[in-house]
Amino acid sequence: IAMGAIGSVLELRGRSKVFPEAEPGQIIKALIKTQVKNPVILLDEIEKASGESGLRADVMATLLEILDPAQNIEFRDHYVDFPVDLSDVMFICSANNLGTLSTALMDRMEIIKLTSYTDPEKIAIARDYLFPKVIAKSGLQPGELTIDPDLWPSIVRPFGFDSGIRSLNRTLDAICRKVAKEIVEKKSTTVTITASNLKDYLPK
Repeated sequence: IAMGAIGSVLELRGRSKVFPEAEPGQIIKALIKTQVKNPVILLDEIEKASGESGLRADVMATLLEILDPAQNIEFRDHYVDFPVDLSDVMFICSANNLGTLSTALMDRMEIIKLTSYTDPEKIAIARDYLFPKVIAKSGLQPGELTIDPDLWPSIVRPFGFDSGIRSLNRTLDAICRKVAKEIVEKKSTTVTITASNLKDYLPK
């Protein structure tokens, strides 16, 4: 469940059947989708719920009820209008910043802090997972683009340290687009990126 899209407590609790736009909340929808009583539900980026200013009181109170084992045995969705037992659900919450979360909410969680990717990890992710996906997305055929294995450290960190892989994915995307353009314009049939021409393909 992408919490960044949660702008109202009704997104979690559902809308009553007395309203034309009545529908279950995201929690009940997740249970319906999985068809089991004990799914794993990811609440992604919970610090973004209710906008950049942080969690509003009503959304925070609902999250407390959802995550608190003493309360979630009788979670009431406005659409279902019947107590639903969430005690068997495993909730996993992700957050980039804990500063906007209340102490009461964090007390219901076990906080696990993850370090950022190391350069060797990024190289493995880029080479083995991101690069093949970007190649397929750009329409390039196998063999049309080759990257010198010694260049991966320079591609992973072209402009300095970045803790995530979004910038890395954009870098690979830009490289593949430039190569695809060259091939479409028949400037070349295959491209090998080496230390001498790497700067020509990196995004500016």
